[in-house]
Amino acid sequence: MKPRPPTGLLAIALLLALPASSAPSSTPPTRVWIDVATHHMAGMPDMGALGGLAKMMGGGGGQLQWPDTRHPAGSGRFLDVALHNRLNPGAPAEQQVPAGLGLGSALPLLPPPAKPQAPHERGPGQDIGMPRDGEMRMLFYWGCGSEVRPGQPREFVVRVKDGKVDVSGDPQQGRYAPDRDIDPDPSYVLWPNRQARKRAPANASLAGTHRITGAGVPGSLQFELGRSADFMPAIALSSSGSPATGLDLRWQPVDNARAYFLHAVGNRGRDVVMWSSAEVPDAGQGVMQYLTGATIDRWIGEKVLLPPATTACAIPKGIFQDAGMLSMMAYGPETNIAYPPRPADPKQPWNPEWNVRVRSKSTTSAILGMDLSGAMPQDDDGRRTDREQPEEGAAKKLLKGLLRNR
Repeated sequence: MKPRPPTGLLAIALLLALPASSAPSSTPPTRVWIDVATHHMAGMPDMGALGGLAKMMGGGGGQLQWPDTRHPAGSGRFLDVALHNRLNPGAPAEQQVPAGLGLGSALPLLPPPAKPQAPHERGPGQDIGMPRDGEMRMLFYWGCGSEVRPGQPREFVVRVKDGKVDVSGDPQQGRYAPDRDIDPDPSYVLWPNRQARKRAPANASLAGTHRITGAGVPGSLQFELGRSADFMPAIALSSSGSPATGLDLRWQPVDNARAYFLHAVGNRGRDVVMWSSAEVPDAGQGVMQYLTGATIDRWIGEKVLLPPATTACAIPKGIFQDAGMLSMMAYGPETNIAYPPRPADPKQPWNPEWNVRVRSKSTTSAILGMDLSGAMPQDDDGRRTDREQPEEGAAKKLLKGLLRNR
C-alpha cells in the first residue's frame, strides 16, 4: 500500500522530496523482506491527536497494518514481513519465530486483499488534495549551528489557479536513493494482516532462529538473525532553548546506528519552513528511508548524513516561530541472507533457492520547543516512563497549522 500524501499545498513540498519508484529485482524463486523499526514520539501523546497525521502518512492511525514500519503511528517496536514465492504465489505460510519476539511461536503470513479499481474522476492536481486556487511560499534552511548561514534561506513559491500549478523561485530538488520498498499484490503473503496484527512488546527481539513453512515454500527456508538485524534502541532525544532563540538537540548514541539525519517542517506566518541537519542544501525528506550501507557511507562523506559518533545538533534561531515538527532517524544495518550461500569462486554457478533481506532503523518525532526532559522511551515491560504527558491540545494545534489548506 502506497503512503497517502497529506492534503493541501504542503503536499507539494513533501512530494517534491519523495524518491522515484523502482521495482526491486528478483532472482531466487522465494524472497522474504523483513523491515524492523523502533519509534519514539518524544514529548507527545502516543496516539490521539497525532493519529490523523499517521493515517495521512500511511501509518494507519494506530491500527497495525502492513507496511507498519514505514510511518509508525506511535511509540514502540514495529515489524513488517513479506514473502513472495513464485513456486506457489499467494499461498498462506507461517513464520516460526524466537520466543523473545513476544508474538507467540509463529506469525501467520496471509495475502492482502485485492485492490479495487476505482474510476478516476478528479481533475488535474486534485489527486494530492490541492485546492484549485491558492499560494504558498516555502523557505529552506540547512545545517547545524546557532546562526542561519549566509545564502539561506532558499525559497520558492507555489501558485495554484484553477487546479494548475505554477512554481517559481529556487526549489530544493532533494536527494534520494532508489526506492527498494515493495508494493505487494495478492501473490504476496504478509504480516501484519487482517487476522493477525498484535503489536510487538517493548522488549521484543528478533534474534534467534526463524523458519518459514507452507505449501510450496522450500524446506530449507530457515535462517538465524543476530544482533545486527534486531530492533534498535529508541532514540533518547532531549532539547533546550526555543525555536525563536535556537534549539539545542542532544541524544544518546544509538546501538548499531550507522548515521543520523534530522528534518523539521513548520510554519512562520503563512510560509512553510523546512530545515535539515545536512551540510548541503539538497538533502530533502527523501533521505529519511531505509538506506544501503554503501549509500550511507557515501552520504556521510558528502555531509548529507551525520556520522554515528554525533550526539548533538542545533537548529539556528529564528527559523521556526508558529509551529514545527521534528523528525530524526538513526540508520541501522541491512542484513542479506541467501541459500545456498554465494560460492567463493565467482565462476561457479549460483542458483539460490531463497533470500532474506532485513532492514532496521530507529526514529523519533517531537514538536519543536516542547519540553522533552520528562519524555523517555518505554521501559522493558512496555510501560511508558514519561513523568508527565503534554496536553493533547498542543499537538492538535500544531497539526492544524501544518496541514491546513491555504
